[in-house]
Amino acid sequence: MQSVSDTVNDLGDDPGVDPVGGRGSGLSREQRAKLPPFAALRAFEAVGALGGIRRAAVELAVDHAAISRHLRTLEQWTGTALVERGAGRGGRLTPQGLIYYRHVMRALAELANATSDLQFQGSDTHLRIWCMPGLASQWLVGRIGGFQASYPDLGLEVQPSEVLPDFDAQQADAWVHYVIDGQVPTLPDRLRSVTVARPRILAVAAPSYLAAAPVVDRPADLLRHTLLHEANANQWRRWLGCLDVEAPTDLRGSRFWQGHLTLGAARQGQGIALANTLLVLDDLAEGRLVEVGAWDPVFLGSYWFTARADGWRGRAIGNFRDWLVRHLASVAPA
Repeated sequence: MQSVSDTVNDLGDDPGVDPVGGRGSGLSREQRAKLPPFAALRAFEAVGALGGIRRAAVELAVDHAAISRHLRTLEQWTGTALVERGAGRGGRLTPQGLIYYRHVMRALAELANATSDLQFQGSDTHLRIWCMPGLASQWLVGRIGGFQASYPDLGLEVQPSEVLPDFDAQQADAWVHYVIDGQVPTLPDRLRSVTVARPRILAVAAPSYLAAAPVVDRPADLLRHTLLHEANANQWRRWLGCLDVEAPTDLRGSRFWQGHLTLGAARQGQGIALANTLLVLDDLAEGRLVEVGAWDPVFLGSYWFTARADGWRGRAIGNFRDWLVRHLASVAPA
């Protein structure tokens, strides 16, 4: 049986080993005694950030009375009124509370980031990918089985999303997103990106639609057809402009808000849609859609692969990035 002293030493409390930071570093005994309860600090930060006790309660999933108790505890600990009381105040910070909030917020943010960094080191057994919805549904899911077969021990999670994930909160390990030419996003310094594909943009339609529609000999002839749009007509305007066609200001057509929905309407013979080669690769091969016209190639943007810089060369992220680039090289090389 181990003695108490043996157990302590197993946990690393060896009297012959210096503290991690060296002798004299770290908090003093007096400083540790001044540290308030963490739950009170967490509640106070939420009140200051969200502007009210009830909002903080919703954010932290606790009763608002618990938030009030935490605030009173912190005020008693500091000996200072941190939150204004009274009708209509709603948890507004006092001037002293606002100053204290800024310090608490910075300290908790640093702690959260440090914890996130530590958690991130163990993510090589599970890979979470956020990907543009169209690319995810029309191209990725039909091919990613090959990647899984090569790395059977790697758990894989794919979520369609156009929104930048919160990498610090571990929402995703990598994000595959589309960047329109001339609209390069400003990403946090903690992230790193690389262009993985630059697909051609082409007009496509179902054979049934073209069989009953006017012949298209020139790009300008497309203006006589039913055009299918995503969120707005901007993509059609840019595409036609690359082919020296000036689109009218009232370029009409149904809007579907997502590229894969627009393609769904095109497959049903409802009109002509714009899509990049990756999204229609299978449709063209199987005859569900055909390319309309044969003009100079048009490129409007690129797909980017974005991940945290400190995990860029990790096994999971590095292998997936290499697989992605390799499979895109023959279709839409960057």
